[in-house]
Amino acid sequence: MFDTNPENYQGLRPVQLRVDGRALILLDQRALPADEVWLELSALEDIAVAIETLTVRGAPAIGCAAAIGLYVVSLGMPETRADFLVALWAASERLANTRPTAVNLFVALEQQRVAVTEQLDRDPDTSVARLREILRATAEQHVRADLRACLELGAHGAPKLPPGGILTHCNTGALATAGHGTALGVIRSAWASGTKLHVFVDETRPLLQGSRLTAWELVHDQIPCSLICDNMAGAMMARGEIQAAIVGADRITRNGDAANKIGTYTVAVLCKHHGIPFYVAAPVTTIDLSLATGAEIPIEERDADEVRVHGAALRAPANVPVRNPAFDVTPAELITGIITERGVFTPAELAGL
Repeated sequence: MFDTNPENYQGLRPVQLRVDGRALILLDQRALPADEVWLELSALEDIAVAIETLTVRGAPAIGCAAAIGLYVVSLGMPETRADFLVALWAASERLANTRPTAVNLFVALEQQRVAVTEQLDRDPDTSVARLREILRATAEQHVRADLRACLELGAHGAPKLPPGGILTHCNTGALATAGHGTALGVIRSAWASGTKLHVFVDETRPLLQGSRLTAWELVHDQIPCSLICDNMAGAMMARGEIQAAIVGADRITRNGDAANKIGTYTVAVLCKHHGIPFYVAAPVTTIDLSLATGAEIPIEERDADEVRVHGAALRAPANVPVRNPAFDVTPAELITGIITERGVFTPAELAGL
């Protein structure tokens, strides 16, 4: 059984608070797999742009970066309480506007807001220094909770994966979380528990999070894998090479619809046709019970050049119109089970959480 104690975790941590508490440390995911570049950020705009430009990506990792980032930014805010609070809420709003789809971002910022306001309700004269301590403690707790959730959902999900070929889409590993991962964390836990897997990695166009990031993690962990183009998945299923698919999510609604990286819906439809189980793995913080269905999830539309340009090379006419939604929504009826740190649920069971 995979160790679920976060205190014993020795794997990759892509989002960290610097030891002296004065900077957010990020592994720059834009540079992978060619280079491993670590950034130290302390300015609000630098942190916000890092989220917007996918320096840090993956719903849980974005939440962790926002939580730590808001604390770090607070260190440069005014020392008078009224001015501090004005600056704090403005910074929180700037971070909230970076990515609209991933609900973990808003959960993390709301935790910070609640922690500060509850302290002020108890003691309106709380010093700015004390409010900063509360922001730091809340951020560190958010990161610990995310790592624990990933380890625990990995343990719950591992028995669901059969031996053989497992398809995954985008990156849902340690890079997308506080560590270990969601869907890729389930794969890691299953492999550590002795399940003989071979992971098929969708390259995940247009930004290639599968080929750049998931393949990098699997090769690093020496888990057997093969990289495939996104349009190869159906053929692999038809040939009997894939026994299950597992993906992450950026937001799951009350009825069990799940938003994830564009292309996930296609995988789910293919799985349904071929009778292959399709699992979604995500922490409970990704479940947004305020939304009834996936039709209410805001879908981010990203820059057209992410599709037109590959690396430094233009791969399409420079003036061709482009649609570039970053996510799609998989309806609940296509989802076999939703794997969380609290167990594995059918979409219909989510409202009971």
